[in-house]
Amino acid sequence: MAAGVRKRGRAGPAARAMGLCGQWLRRAWQERRLLLLEPRYTLLVAACLCLAEVGITFWVIHRVAYTEIDWKAYMAEVEGVINGTYDYTQLQGDTGPLVYPAGFVYIFMGLYYATGRGTDIRMAQHIFAVLYLATLLLVFLIYHQTCKVPPFVFFFMCCASYRVHSIFVLRLFNDPVAMVLLFLSINLLLAQRWGWGCCCFSLAVSVKMNVLLFAPGLLFLLLMQFGLRGALPKLGICAVLQVLLGLPFLLENPIGYLSRSFDLGRQFLFRWTVNWRFLPEALFLHRAFHLALLAAHLTLLLLFALCRWHRTGESILSLLKDPSKRKVPPQPLTPNQIVSTLFTSNFIGICFSRSLHYQFYVWYFHTLPYLLWATPARWLTHLLRLLVLGLIELSWNTYPSTSCSSAALHICHAVILLQLWLGPQPFPKSIQHSKKAH
Repeated sequence: MAAGVRKRGRAGPAARAMGLCGQWLRRAWQERRLLLLEPRYTLLVAACLCLAEVGITFWVIHRVAYTEIDWKAYMAEVEGVINGTYDYTQLQGDTGPLVYPAGFVYIFMGLYYATGRGTDIRMAQHIFAVLYLATLLLVFLIYHQTCKVPPFVFFFMCCASYRVHSIFVLRLFNDPVAMVLLFLSINLLLAQRWGWGCCCFSLAVSVKMNVLLFAPGLLFLLLMQFGLRGALPKLGICAVLQVLLGLPFLLENPIGYLSRSFDLGRQFLFRWTVNWRFLPEALFLHRAFHLALLAAHLTLLLLFALCRWHRTGESILSLLKDPSKRKVPPQPLTPNQIVSTLFTSNFIGICFSRSLHYQFYVWYFHTLPYLLWATPARWLTHLLRLLVLGLIELSWNTYPSTSCSSAALHICHAVILLQLWLGPQPFPKSIQHSKKAH
């Protein structure tokens, strides 16, 4: 009798949990229209899409042919380090010299051993499939906390993008590795784990330095949250980690390591450009054009910092002060402030990039729904936003790129920039009240 009572007692909580789950699913079905439109259902829709993505990604791996582009070159570069070469100027693969920082070497060294010295491509594809699902999970957690994007948009962010699936599991580029670390960093920043967030940010930079496009936004957030004195230790974490990761190579040839892994003046081939195909090749390669893009990039960042991100009524130099000594009382940064600043910083950099190659799509693909839907604009309906997403996807899927596809990409970028500039910026109500009082 006692055993029977204990058995029913153990089954009780499970039965109640199943009942609550059933009620929740029934309610979700009754409100299925809201399920697609209300951001509070993000996690439910995300769970369904992630399950669908398991099947889709498995199908892509086993049904679509793998295309060799950089994987063998990555393995050759890593193999050089394994064989004892620490001079970066002596490390190269089939496609050219090693041009990525030390974090790339260590991570792909692990992949080298996990895939039988880089020969087991199917194993590598499955590892990148897990990486893809981890990226989706981290991105959905960000969107859940911002609560801005209607869940129906996530279908287009997941199942509908051929190019992103290809970059992850059919090409095995290093860009997804950098981005999954970046999204982990943003989740840590949202959890107010600023030290760990900066650590993961630096790790992402150590895989590929495109992550530096987020750096202006991160610097602004650190200054806003901590002031100059409080931000320096966090910036120190980023710098020290870079030194520690690169130490074996810095000791061997410091100039070679820095000039190869952080080469800001790298020349890109016109044949691979996605965004500047409508230009003459001579202009595309001209140094004056590169300097003009850099000037436009820095100018727009400064304008956003002055007019969009910093709206407390004080001088931008007040960010250097300790937060407790500012005229406006310090307030915790909201999730939307953090995400909007970081995503916008990266997007501005992409708009003025000297060249975008096909694998660079993942640099901002998962941020596009937020950039399009986070700022309300009556003139930009759901249908128009989806049209912008579709044209961007079409531009990145046009191979080789054409003058029309490149122009369409720039038009879409301009629409998003215009919305970011004109739309309201999310700030805590307490800061807005204090501005009125002031």
